[in-house]
Amino acid sequence: MDYDAIAADLVRVLRGRRSQTAFSRRLGYRSNVVSRWESRRAWPTAAVALRAARRVGVDLRAGLARFYRVEPRWPEHTDPATAEGVAVLLDDLRGTLPIGELARRAGRSRFAVSRWLKGEAEPRLPELLLMVEAASLRLLDFLTVFVDPARLPSVAREWEELQAAREAAYSMPWSYAVLRVLELEDYLALPRHRSGFIARRLGISEEEEERCLELLARTKQICRVRGRWAPDPSRVADTRGDPERFRSMKTWWTRVALERIESGHEHTLSCNLFSVSAADLVRIEEAYRAFLRQMRSIIAESSPNQRVVLFSGQLVPFEPKR
Repeated sequence: MDYDAIAADLVRVLRGRRSQTAFSRRLGYRSNVVSRWESRRAWPTAAVALRAARRVGVDLRAGLARFYRVEPRWPEHTDPATAEGVAVLLDDLRGTLPIGELARRAGRSRFAVSRWLKGEAEPRLPELLLMVEAASLRLLDFLTVFVDPARLPSVAREWEELQAAREAAYSMPWSYAVLRVLELEDYLALPRHRSGFIARRLGISEEEEERCLELLARTKQICRVRGRWAPDPSRVADTRGDPERFRSMKTWWTRVALERIESGHEHTLSCNLFSVSAADLVRIEEAYRAFLRQMRSIIAESSPNQRVVLFSGQLVPFEPKR
């Protein structure tokens, strides 16, 4: 991605119909600093950019809640539009990802990344966008905190393709599993694509396999490389944007897990019914989220890819929240 271009587009859309001079004055500057931002001759720090967004009506806390899909607790005591808030945001997004790996993804030195995470230095707006992508692979979703990405020429096409990929996951969930099979070393060892290979690995019909491949190719999530299908690693389709459809998809995969367990497939299953205090339930939920982050970190670093695995876990309080 061209992070300078995205940053300039973002400033331009936030400015709206105001002149650059008027927008600069609205942000408290005497000089026409917005002109320098939009022409990429200078950049605001990340905190200044977030304050500018807030100044034109962006609700940062609500936007971050949409981005996280659950409202993060840290904005309650740390203002996102400060140097400290930016540092907390980036450190929170990286989760258990080691600083060295984050620096490698971002193409920046470990020293620079460490200073940004500690709040000892402030990333500029393009660097903030770069770090969000490196830490979460969800920059396009992060941009929705501020504007509709379809209005940003630098990422409009990517946003449209991401939405198409999400629709594919909603409408044909097995397509997501097909992508995982294409990553397996057994498939990569084939001299060319073999019809039915994916179906046998997943326990689905060859007709389902073909439908999924056709959909993935149409939405540009896969392409032919030396006779085999290959996923595009840059297209990570986070499907949590539509809560209702995401819940339906999770329910669908839970049914798949149940069907496989009932039919005698290899599995690890535990079930516990317990009573607990409200405070300890919060602790359990936090521990569960920490486990998920650790599991994702292991998955991201795992090599070679040899098995496709479905993890299905539920934590369901019986009574509603008070």
